[in-house]
Amino acid sequence: MLFHLVVIALAAVGTNAAAGGSKKYPLSSKFIEEINTKATTWRAGQNFHPDTSLTYIRGLMGVHPDADKFREPEILHDLSDGDELPENFDSREQWPNCPTIREIRDQGSCGSCWAFGAVEAMSDRVCVASGGKIHFRFSAEDLVSCCHTCGFGCNGGFPGAAWSYWVRKGLVSGGPFGSNLGCQPYAIAPCEHHVNGTRPSCEGEGGKTPKCVKKCQESYNVPYQKDKRFGASSYSIARHEAQIQKEIMTNGPVEGAFTVYEDLLHYKEGVYQHVTGKMLGGHAIRILGWGVENGTKYWLIANSWNSDWGDNGFFKILRGEDHLGIESSISAGLPKL
Repeated sequence: MLFHLVVIALAAVGTNAAAGGSKKYPLSSKFIEEINTKATTWRAGQNFHPDTSLTYIRGLMGVHPDADKFREPEILHDLSDGDELPENFDSREQWPNCPTIREIRDQGSCGSCWAFGAVEAMSDRVCVASGGKIHFRFSAEDLVSCCHTCGFGCNGGFPGAAWSYWVRKGLVSGGPFGSNLGCQPYAIAPCEHHVNGTRPSCEGEGGKTPKCVKKCQESYNVPYQKDKRFGASSYSIARHEAQIQKEIMTNGPVEGAFTVYEDLLHYKEGVYQHVTGKMLGGHAIRILGWGVENGTKYWLIANSWNSDWGDNGFFKILRGEDHLGIESSISAGLPKL
C-alpha cells in the first residue's frame, strides 16, 4: 500500500514538473530560438524574465472579448482629393513639438491597455490640434478607475467606450506612477517583468483596479472638475488601410487593438508577423504611423509595457492585411480645445 502511494506521489511530481516546464516554455530561450528559425521579417530576443508568471502576462491583454459591441460609429475620409499618402509617416517627426508622441507608458500589472492606448492618443491629439501649443497628459488612472461603462478596469475594457467617456465626462491630467505630474498620476507601480532591472517583481495575479477618487493629488493646485478636458467627438475608422493612414496624417495617432500570441512577447526588431505560439488575448496599443522595411509594409506602434520591452517600447507589425485584426479595431476622436 505504501509503495503504491509513493508511486502515485512520484507520478504526480513528474506530471507537475512537466506542466511547470511547458508552462514556462513560452518565455524560454528555446522558444526564442524556435521563433527566430521561423520569422523572416523580424527578430526575437529576451524581453521578459523566464520566471515571469504567465498569469501576469495574460493579465496585460486587457481588450475584453465584447469590445466590438462598444465600437463608436465609423467615419469615412474622402480619399479622392488627390492627396498622396506618403510611403513612410512617423507622427514623432511630423509633430516634433508634441512630446507625448515619443513617450512610452507602463500599464503595470493591470489589464488597462484599453485605457492606455486611449489616453496616449488623446494626449497626442490635443497637442496636434492646438498646433503644438497645448501639452496635456490625460490620466490613465482617471479612466481606468472612474469609467464604469468602459468595462472592468484592470480586468479588461472596451476602447470605443473609453473615447465615448472622454466626450461625455472628460478626463483629468496625470503622469506616470510616482511622477507627481498632473491631477491623478497612475497608481499602479511598474514592476520588473524584464530581464535586467531594478523595479519590484511582478505578482502573478493582475493588479486590482484602483478606487475612483474624484479629486486631484494635494500638490496639484487645480480642482478635479476644473482640470477635466473633453473630447468633441469619438468615432471608429473603417477597416481600410488608406482610411487609417489618412486619419493619422490628419489628426494624429489612433488607438488600435489586435490579438496577441506568445511570440510577440519576444519582439526586438523588424516587422512582426505571428509565426508560432498560443493566443494570449486582445491588446490595445497606439498607432503612430507606417512605412516599408525591406519590402514589407508595416504600422509603427507604441506599446505600454515600458521602454525596456521591444524596440525601446515600440514595434512594427505587418500592414495592409488586417494581420491579427490590427486594422479592424481603430478608435479615435477629436479634442475640444
